[in-house]
Amino acid sequence: MSETPLVRSGLDQIRDGGWQQIRQQRIGVCCNRSAVDEKGIHLADLLAAEGIEVTRWFEPEHGLDTTAQDMEPIDSPSPAVVSLYGNDEDSLHPRRQHLEDLDLLLFDIQDIGTRYYTFAATLRYILEVAASTDTRVIVLDRPNPLGGEVIEGGTVRSGFDSFVGASPISIRHAMTMGEIATLLVGPLGLEADLQVIGCQGWQRSMRFEECGLPWIAPSPNMPTVDTAMIYPGMCLIEGTDLSEGRGTEHPFHWIGAPWFDATELVTAIEKRCSEMDLHGVSFSPVSFTPRFQKFSGRRCHGIDIEIAAGGTIESLLLGVIVLEQARRFDVERFRWRSECYEFVSDRPAIDLLWGGSDLREGLEEGLSPREIIAGRESERQQFIELRQQALLY
Repeated sequence: MSETPLVRSGLDQIRDGGWQQIRQQRIGVCCNRSAVDEKGIHLADLLAAEGIEVTRWFEPEHGLDTTAQDMEPIDSPSPAVVSLYGNDEDSLHPRRQHLEDLDLLLFDIQDIGTRYYTFAATLRYILEVAASTDTRVIVLDRPNPLGGEVIEGGTVRSGFDSFVGASPISIRHAMTMGEIATLLVGPLGLEADLQVIGCQGWQRSMRFEECGLPWIAPSPNMPTVDTAMIYPGMCLIEGTDLSEGRGTEHPFHWIGAPWFDATELVTAIEKRCSEMDLHGVSFSPVSFTPRFQKFSGRRCHGIDIEIAAGGTIESLLLGVIVLEQARRFDVERFRWRSECYEFVSDRPAIDLLWGGSDLREGLEEGLSPREIIAGRESERQQFIELRQQALLY
């Protein structure tokens, strides 16, 4: 982190403005440990230093301290703290009573630029309830660590909406949280009272390292910006019975299963990436033993994914290639994840992540990764036009 950041977050902006928008107000705060200023000081400490009291805290998935794993319920420790990720789908939405006694709610969470990262869904659900209680929502914006230019994938088709697909946006959407909120309240029709306090100095072409801001992992399995870069594609592994590296030090970089021959799988993936003209990543064989979740305590063999320094990648294509080759390696043992996923039990997890059944069906029919992705190109173009109405930078 540089001594003088090139980019100032929404939190830096409201702090430098003396918190004038929220003084003498009954406020709620939805955040996690990623809500820090340029010096790494957390929003809660900044408010306390100013004598600004918080009426109610809202915990998103993974909790305020981001220690809970994916799909691990968060219990509210007191009436002043509301869990927005409990034991059922209703818990994802704040109740009217949680907002109706508030003048405003501050929202500050570092997003990672991928639709199925659930904080954007939490923001949507907050805005929906706030629209009915006349509670103002102030989004303290932060840079998109994937930049603001590259858009990958289709949107969410009818019948496939879920917590990992709550809004009709592309998988890699190239928007900030403030822009997503603006899209929801503008073109998508929510009528909430929204204010976005934007970033100063952020340009859409910027890599996160160029911003000069600290990277605070917004969830347990998002330790680095490189992890965020491959997440649009590699999160698709969650929709299978393969290990996506949870329970190791390298989630989403390490992909495997006990039956793989790591060297053979690497060779097949490298060959397919060359055929698909995918650049910017390298692969090496790896063996690992997850400490929890899939194959806990069992030795897995597979691939280690590394991003070239300063490189850019077609992250969604990467994920589809890995799925294709993992399935081809042993079609009898490869399985799509079938258990309940994000409180949905009547559709496969892979379909919820992709926003439709065409990825799964296309791989089973033998379509190539680029053919499958091209099948969503018209949706991507429609989203680009819609998105244009909400861009703030």
